[in-house]
Amino acid sequence: MACMQRAISDEILECILQHIDDARDRAAMSAVCRRWYELDALTRKHVTIAFCYAVTPARLLNRFPNLESLKIKGKPRASMFNLIPENWGGYARPWVEIIAESFPKLNSLHFRRMIVADSDLETIADAKGRTLKALRLDKCSGFSTDGLLQIARSCRNLRTLYMEECNIFERDGEWLHELAANNTVLETLNFHLTYLEKIKFEDIELIARNCPLVCLKITECEVPNLINILRSAVTLEEFGGGSFSEQVDPQMHCLSFPASLHSLCMTYLGKDEMPLLFPFGHLLRKLDLMYALLSTEEHCELLRRCPNLEVLEVRNVIGDQGLETVSIACKKLNKLRIEHGDDEQGMEDELGMVTQKGLIAVSLGCPEINYLAVYVSDVTNEALETIGLRLKNLHDFRLVLLDHEEKITDLPLDRGVRALLLGCKKLTRFAFYARKGGLSDLGLSYIGQCSENVKWMLLGYVGQSDEGFLAFSRGCPSLQRLEVRGCFFSERAIAQAALQLRSLKYLWVQGYTPSTTGNDLLAMARPFWNIELIPGRLEYVDGGHEGQARTVEFPDQILAYYSLAGQRTDFPEDQSVIPLVPPEN
Repeated sequence: MACMQRAISDEILECILQHIDDARDRAAMSAVCRRWYELDALTRKHVTIAFCYAVTPARLLNRFPNLESLKIKGKPRASMFNLIPENWGGYARPWVEIIAESFPKLNSLHFRRMIVADSDLETIADAKGRTLKALRLDKCSGFSTDGLLQIARSCRNLRTLYMEECNIFERDGEWLHELAANNTVLETLNFHLTYLEKIKFEDIELIARNCPLVCLKITECEVPNLINILRSAVTLEEFGGGSFSEQVDPQMHCLSFPASLHSLCMTYLGKDEMPLLFPFGHLLRKLDLMYALLSTEEHCELLRRCPNLEVLEVRNVIGDQGLETVSIACKKLNKLRIEHGDDEQGMEDELGMVTQKGLIAVSLGCPEINYLAVYVSDVTNEALETIGLRLKNLHDFRLVLLDHEEKITDLPLDRGVRALLLGCKKLTRFAFYARKGGLSDLGLSYIGQCSENVKWMLLGYVGQSDEGFLAFSRGCPSLQRLEVRGCFFSERAIAQAALQLRSLKYLWVQGYTPSTTGNDLLAMARPFWNIELIPGRLEYVDGGHEGQARTVEFPDQILAYYSLAGQRTDFPEDQSVIPLVPPEN
């Protein structure tokens, strides 16, 4: 190793490191010798903290003092589905304090699923106002438009302001007016799926006119305002938002899209507005129809005009018929996401279901797909085998088998899951959410044996007993993050599995069989391994369009993770989250 150090000077090595951004490659290089470790520390530009309690802010600063970009994830992924108590934790404040005092080169900051206060935004604005180029608040809560006002006033070099799916307390729209008045370099403005009704669309139009906007994703916007905004945003490549009412707007024929546009998400797009997209269909590489009000046939009519689509996001109202159209018309598709539709739109008819027929069609017709996430009403082993045989570039596969059909054609799905995992060697993310009888203990053992490269996994309602889960855990050599829901394995099996999965850094379980003493989970206790319990609870939730509240039961949960920061100190006072600490010897 000494010979290698003499053969490569620090200057040459620094030049090489400038072209290496992948965190795994960087980590491998830093393990070569002490000098390479030090050079990596000095030259690392971006770090993602996958879990905010895994390391302290001070430790990050000591390791990488010259960061230019930082992303921090807070609450568990389950919080996106309202499975985690709102006050669970994930506070940005400790990170904001050290960011304000250090990291002189930092110009990009990304908080995901975190609680960010107005005082945090004010601190960021005061400390990094002149240098901050990108602020992403992704599915965050805890702040108001007052905090955004401080950012808009101080961060005049901001090129990206992202607030998609945030919970913001809206006082007024002054923050957007200030942003429009002060900023001439903004390239991305995104507050899609965030409730903000006090903004003035004239301010968005001014931003579109004065800034080189590339991406604009907003809330609902009536046609007259939308016409002016799109007319001004001549450099726009991605747009999301808008809104169409039941009555056709007489100005709708004036609506046109910039020639540079290649990504589109239109809110409440209906059959009357759909023809507006026809002349631009061949330009689109990404189309989000998640909030469109189209029938299965109308999906087909639109997608036939989009031959260059690479990304399609849609509800399962697209049906097998729509997927057959995709397989014929969209040969360049590499990402397909199909979410569960809501029957309040009256679209959950017989055609609006995805089954093995649609999956087979897409697998045969779109061989370049590398991401496939789908809610299915029925599925067979043959469909999964076809995916394994045809989609060789697949690196992320997620399937949820819905429970509204009384009979499923072909259960268990052991053989199909095995064939899929053996065929798709590039898989690094795998989710399989079945129903009772969907996957036996043998099928669970197949997942363990055949998931050599999978690093993240979600399993729901799979297996039959502890033996199947333990057989699974003897495999999966690369698995770092595991989420398990509705399987009801015992505490002892969960603890033993956590010990057998040698790469595991993070474990979340909802629904398990508790031991008589409640202490069997302590079998997985070890240094740097934190264990937290979230007791089961009953909550009243809004009944939505039916107008009737109902009681929802949330089973007990386990959260366990590696941490160099020790036990966290910000547990909720109401004991909705309880640390499980082994007794001192």
